[in-house]
Amino acid sequence: MTDIRRTLLWVVFAVSLILLWDAWLKHTGQPSMFGGQRAAAKAAPAASGAASAALPAPAAVAGATGAAIAAGTSAPVAVSTAPSEKVVITTDVLRATVDTVGGTIVRLELLKDRDANDPKRYVHLFEDDPQRLYQAQSGFVPAQAGQMLPTHLTPMKVLSSERQLADGSSLIELKLESVAVDGRREVLTYSFRRGEYVVGVKHELINDGTTPVMPSLYLQLERNGNPPEGESQFYFTFTGPAVYTDAQKFQKIDFKDIEKGKAEYVKSADDGWISMVQHYFVSAWLVDPGSPREFRAIKTGENRYAVTMVQPLGELAPGATKVHQARLYAGPQEENKLSALAPGLELVKDYGWVTVLAKPMFWLLTQLHGLIGNWGWAIVALVVVLKAAFYWLNASAYKSMAKMKAINPKVMELRERHKDNPQQMQQEMMRIYREEKVNPLGGCLPIFVQMPFFIALYWVLLSSVEMRQAPWLGWITDLSAKDPYFILPLLMTASSLFQTWLNPTPPDPVQAKMMWIMPLAFSFMFFFFPAGLVLYWLTNNILSIAQQWFINKRLGVLGK
Repeated sequence: MTDIRRTLLWVVFAVSLILLWDAWLKHTGQPSMFGGQRAAAKAAPAASGAASAALPAPAAVAGATGAAIAAGTSAPVAVSTAPSEKVVITTDVLRATVDTVGGTIVRLELLKDRDANDPKRYVHLFEDDPQRLYQAQSGFVPAQAGQMLPTHLTPMKVLSSERQLADGSSLIELKLESVAVDGRREVLTYSFRRGEYVVGVKHELINDGTTPVMPSLYLQLERNGNPPEGESQFYFTFTGPAVYTDAQKFQKIDFKDIEKGKAEYVKSADDGWISMVQHYFVSAWLVDPGSPREFRAIKTGENRYAVTMVQPLGELAPGATKVHQARLYAGPQEENKLSALAPGLELVKDYGWVTVLAKPMFWLLTQLHGLIGNWGWAIVALVVVLKAAFYWLNASAYKSMAKMKAINPKVMELRERHKDNPQQMQQEMMRIYREEKVNPLGGCLPIFVQMPFFIALYWVLLSSVEMRQAPWLGWITDLSAKDPYFILPLLMTASSLFQTWLNPTPPDPVQAKMMWIMPLAFSFMFFFFPAGLVLYWLTNNILSIAQQWFINKRLGVLGK
């Protein structure tokens, strides 16, 4: 019987490499090694009265005056032929650029966040650029064939004059009115509040015509499939649409599935929201629950995709007005603030299968930050808390490893003596294990028990926007960026090699060499990881070394 503990460690190493390679495939847009998406939730029954009207989408060429129908059917669409005017509204946290064609938000700068690649530039969440298209759109579609309503392609005029949030004021509004389309016009009002990333959006549809209409409002987020600039090639984060309902919860939608027409998600409900997710930031259309809505994820052009929420508004009689209130969130994925805005909105900060562990860990991390006031030291403190919680479990593992190190000379001598008789060698090894009361799995199983907790902490640190631009000390000025001088990765590599020296040497010479190669292979990736993640692993290594050193010295096996 071979050394089972070493075999399990090899399995962990192999699985880690496979998962890293799979993450690389996903990041580069290639098929996953593990096949398609997780099984999607079954679509809810169609909501009563939910709209099925076709939505207008501009042609793939920017500035085109024609329109394509996203649902694949034909319907008349009001398209702008007037020149576009860009209106810029500035608050203390946002700078929004609104196009008078359709009232679309075509650019949004986050004034509290600097671009990772260019510190002189703010983060641009929305952008009107061929390489980085990302916009928030809205408009109306009729249920009756042949009728027309204002859409996100309809020209509008500006009714308000303020452009910047005044000192002492908490609110600034931008009001636009569309041209009449078939006797109907829209008044669109954006409300920006001080210190908030939530924009109030009021749609008023006025029927000045002589016939009734059955309008539906659509709220849409459109972007191209290019990942955000500065994304790392060494770890994968999701970019794309997501839909949430109370029944089916959070469902991510890959661009490649939309492209292939295989996107699966809940199609209708009486609650829920839509969003466009990327690392650290998110945009989401939020509407109060209790009214039917339809969800769509569609391709709108070459490398262009949209996620849409459609709500029927009932009959609009001649001379009447329909008013609809919505909210548009566009900002950082601050978990506690998102959870207060809408049910499940904090799930856009996706922890995957370790969510049940990651959420309490993030809570504990924020509590420690509240006490310490520095995210870097809060990470160190959280690792200390985890190591303390698992102290006795780790002690058991390190005692087993120390005993294995102590009997290693006997095992090596036995292997040499019985190298021509493997069966006899295995029997003698088992005899030594029994006599010395050593369990080959004793140093491995306690580590496996802790792995989900440390994986959860890994995703907490990778996903938390609070790490962006957060300094630790000295040269570490941004815990979400790699160490500019690679000091932490070098210390991480040194600590990993020292841990290898403390562990028992495998009897097999090839395994013994590989045990020194493994930490070097893993450490290479840490040169490109965010500093906060490297700090977490380094702290864990140092504490593990201290505990293992103490146990080895107490058992008299240090240096053997």
